[in-house]
Amino acid sequence: MPYALPILAFIIAATPFGLIIGRMVKGIDIREHGSGNIGTTNVFRILGMWPGIICLILDILKGFIPVVLAINLLQFGDRQPIPHLAFLDSMRTTLPESRQFFVQMVHIITALFAILGHNYSPWLGFKGGKGIATSLGVLLALMPFAALILVLLFLIVFLITRYVSLASIIAAGSLPLLTLWGSWHHGRIQDGTWNIPLFMFSLAIGILAIWKHRSNIQRLRNGTENRFSKKTKA
Repeated sequence: MPYALPILAFIIAATPFGLIIGRMVKGIDIREHGSGNIGTTNVFRILGMWPGIICLILDILKGFIPVVLAINLLQFGDRQPIPHLAFLDSMRTTLPESRQFFVQMVHIITALFAILGHNYSPWLGFKGGKGIATSLGVLLALMPFAALILVLLFLIVFLITRYVSLASIIAAGSLPLLTLWGSWHHGRIQDGTWNIPLFMFSLAIGILAIWKHRSNIQRLRNGTENRFSKKTKA
């Protein structure tokens, strides 16, 4: 069971909802319009508000659902999974406290595979989106309070600058620092019980998100990055 969870996450997250919505709503290949990206921002720009909102929710869920399944299907000690799905209790594998690191690693690898599935979908020739919405879904399952802080930070930067890319980059770069602060604030670093796999994961996806925005960074430096505006004609 543990080894199947990351594979399941990759398959679920590889579903290119932006491409599917583009074909269903307007019969277009979203990759041939706007930025060419299958993610939420391009769907908003090309197809409008409601298709964009639907794409956003679906991209969040394909990160959230696999991680919640992993958390509920594999645990250690007498801990209750959060969020708890009671209907999965009969299928849960519970390992002793001594296997804490292994269980946490399975959760983190599942989360990472969900993001990689979105970013490098095999249905799109191992190409995909930039992973911001799917990363948010993953973080809502792993560390919901931190995810809400990142959403607030994203919105502040976006509303000030109107650059989705800049807001995404700043939120991604803040994630590892926020994870460290949370562990320190709750005394986990001090007593040696902090979730090291979670910190390594936050560092990895922060770097990955910034790397996926490298073309945006270059345009921001050149002053040619597009600010978010209403949809354009496809």
